[in-house]
Amino acid sequence: MTIRHLIVAFMLALLALPLAAPAAYAQDQAPRRSLFEVLFGNSNNQPSQPPATTQQRTMPQPQSSPRPQQQAPRPAPQASLPPAPAAVDKDEDATRIAVFGDSLAVDLAAAMNRFYAEDRATRVIGQGVGSSGFVRNDFFDWQGALDQAIANDSFDIAVVMVGINDRQVLGGAAALSEQWKASYSARIERFVNTLARAGKPFVWVELPPMERTQFSSDMAQISALHRSAVQSAGGEWVETFERYMSEAGNYTAVGPDLSGNIVSMRKGDGIHLSNAGSDKLAFFIDRAIRQHHTGSPGGNRSEVADLLAGTDAADMLRPPFQGLGQSRHFEMAGLVQQIGGQTRRANDLLMAGGQSAALAGFDLETMMVAPAGRVDAFGAVPEPALENRYGR
Repeated sequence: MTIRHLIVAFMLALLALPLAAPAAYAQDQAPRRSLFEVLFGNSNNQPSQPPATTQQRTMPQPQSSPRPQQQAPRPAPQASLPPAPAAVDKDEDATRIAVFGDSLAVDLAAAMNRFYAEDRATRVIGQGVGSSGFVRNDFFDWQGALDQAIANDSFDIAVVMVGINDRQVLGGAAALSEQWKASYSARIERFVNTLARAGKPFVWVELPPMERTQFSSDMAQISALHRSAVQSAGGEWVETFERYMSEAGNYTAVGPDLSGNIVSMRKGDGIHLSNAGSDKLAFFIDRAIRQHHTGSPGGNRSEVADLLAGTDAADMLRPPFQGLGQSRHFEMAGLVQQIGGQTRRANDLLMAGGQSAALAGFDLETMMVAPAGRVDAFGAVPEPALENRYGR
């Protein structure tokens, strides 16, 4: 072999080295066989199974028990309204009761409609206007509305409940100041005197106690002005303050309904009456109307004697129908009226300076002496002497 042949063989060996490297690398990467596989061979015909995947068991998360919710105080049971009765056609000559006032009167009219729903002889006309009163005539003029209603003869009996919006400046005077009270009372007196002159019986409802102490005190002062004017004009006054208070004399939102169940009497604002509270008030109004205004509208009036006339206490505020020029509206059977001439004023009888001709010669002592033989004639008159006491 020549040197030339050796060079060619060496060059071929160099070219073969890169081709053999991957095979050697592949052998190194092949898994080594065990002695058992060398002696008995490897079963390549069995497919290799993929490695088993271990499933992780997820443990159930313990559910956190819900926190006990703090129970809110149970509200007072709310009386449910009875099912609305079937509409009853009213008689053509049914007594028309108009309910005037603010939002309190709106709720009251709804309650009175429920109360008289099955009464064919009574019709309720709701005339309430929310946010109204006797201070802001620019918002709503109650005097003008009443004059128009009387001119139209649109009602027979008036029920009034108003005042919760009247704690405002009136004519530049601060609310409830002396100047304010004088101006406010003048408006109320004009209103009730208009009803009296028109011969319209009316019932005025006292403002109920309010939740806020100061507001309740102010409403009580306004109600006192209402009451003085109403009683002077001969209207009926329906008290609510004590009927909607607690036994301790404080505001309460609950109370007995018409069935005696303790339910919510007031709405959440602490001002208005709930349905049950309004229904209870409608009952008292009906009782006032039936007690003093039975029969057809019109009736008769009788002057009320003023026992304090001519005394230093003549200007004092009295209980209902005890003076102050009042004339009460009666519509009861059997009212005694003088036949012929004008009805005599009770004050004329009390304050009469002398005796009338018909009473001349009347001896008051005659009434003090019991006739002989009557059971109360002991010691008043000497026993008559008998000629023969024993009949001999």
